[in-house]
Amino acid sequence: MSLHASVVDTLSRWHAPDPEQDALRHAVLAFVLARPDACARACAPGHITASALVVDHSGGHALLTLHPRVGKWLQLGGHCEDSDSDISAAALREATEESGIEGLRIEPDLAALHVHPLTCSLGSPTRHLDLQFIVRAPTGAEFIRSAESLDLRWWPLDAMPQDDPALLTLARAARTA
Repeated sequence: MSLHASVVDTLSRWHAPDPEQDALRHAVLAFVLARPDACARACAPGHITASALVVDHSGGHALLTLHPRVGKWLQLGGHCEDSDSDISAAALREATEESGIEGLRIEPDLAALHVHPLTCSLGSPTRHLDLQFIVRAPTGAEFIRSAESLDLRWWPLDAMPQDDPALLTLARAARTA
């Protein structure tokens, strides 16, 4: 299965937790079905990204990155690559690269969707159509900050930064996963 086909399959199978997420699921799925290049960063109108909320082994804390371009604490994630076998592999790759934690395990089902405007590294304003997953860290996991982050920190799931409603939605999904 191609990366594009895995996005279609993931969105088609996902039972969104509420009407807002379901409406977003339909909109993102329509975009992907209309754009064979939807997973490519070069897709100027917008493109699929993959992100992961890394949760510690106890399920009580999430690892967030201080994103250099956005200037806020966010989940780990980024652009899909041609080498990604499917969308969950892209999310797991991003989480591993940005956290430095080996042995991460990804939950099989999509946790949430989010669409946000952003000017990517290519310099053009676009939209990220972000498929978000929950990833579990092994016991004793220690992170290593990558060059893609200003800082990394474990945050209690019940005390996440309050400036991003999408992050709070993802944290709620992690508490119920």
